[in-house]
Amino acid sequence: MMIICIIKISMTRDDFMKLNYKLWLEEDDDRLFGDGPADILRLVDKLGSLSKAAAEINMSYSQAWQLIDKLENKLGFKLLEKQVGGTEGGGSTLTKKGRLLMDTFLSFRTEARREMSKLETKYFTDKFKDKLKD
Repeated sequence: MMIICIIKISMTRDDFMKLNYKLWLEEDDDRLFGDGPADILRLVDKLGSLSKAAAEINMSYSQAWQLIDKLENKLGFKLLEKQVGGTEGGGSTLTKKGRLLMDTFLSFRTEARREMSKLETKYFTDKFKDKLKD
């Protein structure tokens, strides 16, 4: 498994450059896990339900279920434990491996954002931007 980072520099309306990037885990050129799945798992952990997590990000339950199912098949382990409904309704909780993957990715993402911000400030200075305008 390896971490991939795509970096894009775009111009804003004010003609200022902004560094954008996307991180994900992949294996053999196949995306395994990234921002979307990490955010869904975070919401499941917070809300206790895949259905509620999907609704929170305007995704249908069936799309969320298919995403989780596809990820579990690719990864080779369960991300969620599902409880079937009943009088109190069903729900979902993260498995130990699901929590480990989510926590590790979210921690990495937080640190990567902090470091990318430092690098953007270091390299894409006002002086650099002024030179491009000359």
